[in-house]
Amino acid sequence: MNRFRNMTLILALLLVTLLVLAGIRGIERKLDTTIDSQRLRFTGAVADAPPAVAFTTMAMGSFRGLLADILWLRSEQLKGKKNYFEMVQLARWITDLQPNYSGGTVYLAWNLAYNISVTSSDREDRWYWVNEGIKLVRDKALLYNPDDPLLYRELSWIYLHKLGNLMDDMNLYYKSQLAEMMTNILGSTTPDWEKLAAAPKNKEAFMELYPEDSALWKAVEKAGYKDYDALFEAFRAPKAAVAAPLQINAPSAAKAELPATLRLYLSQDEFAALDSYFRAELLRRRLKLEPARMVEIDKKYGKMDWRVPESQAIYWATVGVEKSIANTGKPDINCLRIISHGLQSGFRSGRLLTVDATGETISSIPNLNLTDSAYAAFEQGEAEFKDSGAGSSFRSAKINYLKDAIPLIYIYGNVTKAQEFFDRLVSVDGPQKQNNLDEFVMVHYAEDVRDADVKKASAVITGLVQRAIFNLLVGQRDSAVTNERLARYIHRIYTQKNFDVKRNTLAPFAEIKKGVVTNLRNNLPPMMKTLLEAEIAAEEAQKKEELSEKNSGGKTAM
Repeated sequence: MNRFRNMTLILALLLVTLLVLAGIRGIERKLDTTIDSQRLRFTGAVADAPPAVAFTTMAMGSFRGLLADILWLRSEQLKGKKNYFEMVQLARWITDLQPNYSGGTVYLAWNLAYNISVTSSDREDRWYWVNEGIKLVRDKALLYNPDDPLLYRELSWIYLHKLGNLMDDMNLYYKSQLAEMMTNILGSTTPDWEKLAAAPKNKEAFMELYPEDSALWKAVEKAGYKDYDALFEAFRAPKAAVAAPLQINAPSAAKAELPATLRLYLSQDEFAALDSYFRAELLRRRLKLEPARMVEIDKKYGKMDWRVPESQAIYWATVGVEKSIANTGKPDINCLRIISHGLQSGFRSGRLLTVDATGETISSIPNLNLTDSAYAAFEQGEAEFKDSGAGSSFRSAKINYLKDAIPLIYIYGNVTKAQEFFDRLVSVDGPQKQNNLDEFVMVHYAEDVRDADVKKASAVITGLVQRAIFNLLVGQRDSAVTNERLARYIHRIYTQKNFDVKRNTLAPFAEIKKGVVTNLRNNLPPMMKTLLEAEIAAEEAQKKEELSEKNSGGKTAM
């Protein structure tokens, strides 16, 4: 009896042991899967890592994971204590210790750009933290993980949502800082992108084109600059552009430009080639943007204004789609969503007219170049994910885009395209309550005025002003007066409704009109431009005459 009981006990213990071992094996497999998916396994080297990171990963081996865990705990403690400066340094260390752990970097970047930034009421401080979040992903994580769509998705989302959206009260300041940064690097609001894309891709390619013993460098030396590095340092204006580490209220970057003395020693073509190369190189170094890729994106989606955050979001999401297709054969759904919504937002307000120097107001107009590409992006998403069920979300977004775009296209004078989109809407969404295009536009136009956010309001107002100017140029003065009066009315009503909401602040009407006129001056055909200049001169003469009569009347009254 005792022997039977002992045998039973041994068998039971053996069974329990086998179950425990099976459980351990299951947990081990799950851990291995997690480690592989998050790329936490030590491989002995990190590709393209700086010396400090390479040394850390090699010297510490697997112990770097333990240290990273300790730093994570410390980071969360500091977050609770609002000790954000040390958190930034810890975020950098954690990324160095676990450079292939994209999920961790995304979490840290989100903390910096969203959670930490909003604790400050100072706009410069907020921009600093948002920019730190961007740089953590763009300048560090992507260096170690250039093929990870998760990082491209996160970076593009910060640009689209944090900078491009209206939820943050300081969003106008973020937009102005990005626009200023791009203008300072490119030296113009409308650079020649083809020239920038055609310039050498890096220093090595440039030096191969212009060796040290070439006539170019002899001329540069005569101008007082001994080599490439000295000239590049002078070009990028380091004294105004570079702030001390963790200095929040740093001055904004000065405009990069070649020293004027070079013109005495270089031909016009040599100077222009040097300028294009250095601007493209500075763009790569500061914002990690490749001009050749930007030209490709312009050709694919339509010419963009690269000073606005939506364009930057589309850039990084496009790279993310390319990487995900290379990895899995399918585009990353979230990157594709960011592209489609970025194109929609860029269509609505993707061209800057004026940026207030203080960052208080920004005037923008729709980028009609993106009209068709935005629709095509929603259609692509619907087709790519129709089998998974996610295609229905792209279909709904496509219908909403059509409803949003038709009145705007109509207001900006392209009635043919508006009719084309209205016909598409009927074919996709069925018959509308309004039987024709004109009725549809009037109804939705009234709703836009009543419930618009600042982007919609700005787009409607600038559209009416532009239409008024075109009416004027073709002799339809009554229509011109009507459209401008309506634009002024909408501006006044919207401003009164949102006077206490800083993030919804519209630029003054006179500034909006001035921006539209400037834009038309730069883009109208010569004949139309001549008519516009004549109308401007006549308007200014009339104002002077009215002012003179007013002053004259005032003196008589005295």
